[in-house]
Amino acid sequence: MRLSKDSSGEFLGMLGKKIQDMEDAFLKLMKNATHTVPVKVMLGDSTVTEQNTFDPSLVNTALQGVLTGLKGWTIQGVSSTNNEDIRRIFLKFEKMVGNYLISCHMSVQFHVLLYYRPDQRVIQCQKELSGIVDTTKDAEQQISENSDQFILYKLKEMGCTDLGHQALFETLYKNDELREKISKEIENTTDTDFQSLQEKKNKLLAELDSLLLETYQVSQVLIDDSRLVTGEEGFLFTIDMEHVKNNTKHGTFDYKKISNDTRADIAKNLDDLLAVLNSN
Repeated sequence: MRLSKDSSGEFLGMLGKKIQDMEDAFLKLMKNATHTVPVKVMLGDSTVTEQNTFDPSLVNTALQGVLTGLKGWTIQGVSSTNNEDIRRIFLKFEKMVGNYLISCHMSVQFHVLLYYRPDQRVIQCQKELSGIVDTTKDAEQQISENSDQFILYKLKEMGCTDLGHQALFETLYKNDELREKISKEIENTTDTDFQSLQEKKNKLLAELDSLLLETYQVSQVLIDDSRLVTGEEGFLFTIDMEHVKNNTKHGTFDYKKISNDTRADIAKNLDDLLAVLNSN
């Protein structure tokens, strides 16, 4: 059973009020943890601008504070997902109250936006990469223009004189050693050192990667499970209650059969959780 602020009936209505208070407290806590500040960033075209971002470590700290305040709950701890563009920091914990398992899930889902640091080296790396691309493009074009005739010449030089064009290229295709040898000789027809340029290009790309800056974006609103699954930004707060019978969990049960003592114990644990949320 998903406990909801919209629940009806005396007992569920009382729980619904507590859920509403906890949602409000959680929303306030997460809004504080995701407070944004402006940072200078550089776009791909070297334009410097401002982007608002927050510090995910503050979300982790806030959830750790909730975790520390919990007493008697079984805690899975603060966890996170580290996908490329959308990430999640979450906390799950549960507690048996009588024959009922109360479980809570708190989660923050946010997007990651990549920019460059406003560093002159970014522009220098881009210019050097552009120069390498131009150099290799010109050299490859020159090789392409001369390669067919060169290949035929080399094949015939190696004794393949009685074959037509199609047969010559089939010979080249089937002979890896021969193809590699001719490829190296074709590359030697230009002064361009492709291997050296590729190594330099890889180093420049790695350096550009090191100059990337992650910024974080979240909508400061409560979302539900379906919106979380579809990748929407926001905060998730849910509490579920299951009836445990013969070591089997049942999500559907008659809440009217819950004893008054167990009802009072459930209410007290929710009050304690609300106090923890309000104290952080």
